[in-house]
Amino acid sequence: MRDLLIGVNYLHSHGLAHTELRLENVHISPVDRHIKVGILGNASDFYEDGTKSGTLDNNIDRRKMMIAFDMRCVGFMMAKMVLREFMDPLIFLKFKSFLMKGNDPSCLREFLLPMLSKNSPCGNIGLQILDRNWGAGWNLLSLLLAAKPSKRISCLDALRHPFLCGPRWRVAPSVNNILWGLGATAVRITEEYIYREPQRNRLAYFIELLEMLNPHSMPRNWLELLPGKWRLLYHTGRHIGLTLRQPFARVLIGDAHLIVSRASKSNTNLSFDSDIGFTIMVGQGWPHDKIGTTGKLKVNTLFKLTSGRRLYLKEEKTTGRFVFGQPSNVDSLAQKLWGKKWRKAMPFKEFPSSIPVAKLVSGDIDVTMSLDDPLNQNIAIAQNIVKEVRTQVPPEIFDLSKLICGTYIDPRLLVLRGVNGSALLFTRCCVDENL
Repeated sequence: MRDLLIGVNYLHSHGLAHTELRLENVHISPVDRHIKVGILGNASDFYEDGTKSGTLDNNIDRRKMMIAFDMRCVGFMMAKMVLREFMDPLIFLKFKSFLMKGNDPSCLREFLLPMLSKNSPCGNIGLQILDRNWGAGWNLLSLLLAAKPSKRISCLDALRHPFLCGPRWRVAPSVNNILWGLGATAVRITEEYIYREPQRNRLAYFIELLEMLNPHSMPRNWLELLPGKWRLLYHTGRHIGLTLRQPFARVLIGDAHLIVSRASKSNTNLSFDSDIGFTIMVGQGWPHDKIGTTGKLKVNTLFKLTSGRRLYLKEEKTTGRFVFGQPSNVDSLAQKLWGKKWRKAMPFKEFPSSIPVAKLVSGDIDVTMSLDDPLNQNIAIAQNIVKEVRTQVPPEIFDLSKLICGTYIDPRLLVLRGVNGSALLFTRCCVDENL
């Protein structure tokens, strides 16, 4: 990748755009074993007719568009070089159609996970390469494939990216890189499905850091980014399963989605739909046989979005005695934020007493449940199923009125807070069910 970017940057610095960047148009030099960019027959000059006689604005726009086109081609080449599954024309066509539909490239990982083969014992190598260094590979790929040409990264910035620099060439990460790393690491921890005390503490820290560095705190930003389908990844509250209990109805919870829609751009009211998939397992062999009756529980309500603030309360010390034990979350977070690693990235000099949030004011709630196979039309069984689903899912997903504010949002991650202070971490769901 570094050789490829150096070659493309050489062309751009001399006023040329390749316009035909593909894997077929690069080769490995037999002399120094470096990648060389070739097939320059379709290279185009930044200036019309090869001269600088055009207007300055037209030349600048033409130059930006041609550079952005080359960088998008570099992004496609990077995807093929790292993920060998893209050598399959069908999978690569799905990948391109995902981008052509206007989806944000930052959601590529969520979209590609079901497609990436994991037959090898060590997992998918390309996925591991992109996940390393706090998910820096996915960040670089999303910047190369950004939908807006003005948002795409340049060759020089790509060469300075943490994914290509590594530990040998240390670079000062930007706030965007830090936010991406925090979110990517939190997502990977949730995928381990091992929520012991160290994992829970790390996830709580990462969520607090994301909230502190939230770049989209205004309500208008939330109205633009919030609509869509979000998949629940983690809840900082209690976790109840089937392992140590013997419920009347054995229900295995699947994915829980939060679907947010907006009637019009002028309307500040948002429709929240909680979609919980589950399977009712019948029989004594349920620990090994997960086949049963599938169903869905849907909760709908309307929210009004307003601006608000989340307060950080700290108890005053009234005695001069030392208190032994673990520090509070706020104190631990303050120590972490003002450490040597995070000090330069903080947008404020002192630990704030509050942060801006998007306040959610709910309306009436409508709950419906559907089953693929009715269970003898027994109302008592249906009530037990609803009770068991309510026991296992976070209370804020079953009763949406318990969601009081949104504390962090970007094109791929969402953090909502409940009335009891619990945080819910979501990722934008971009999986096309028709593929």
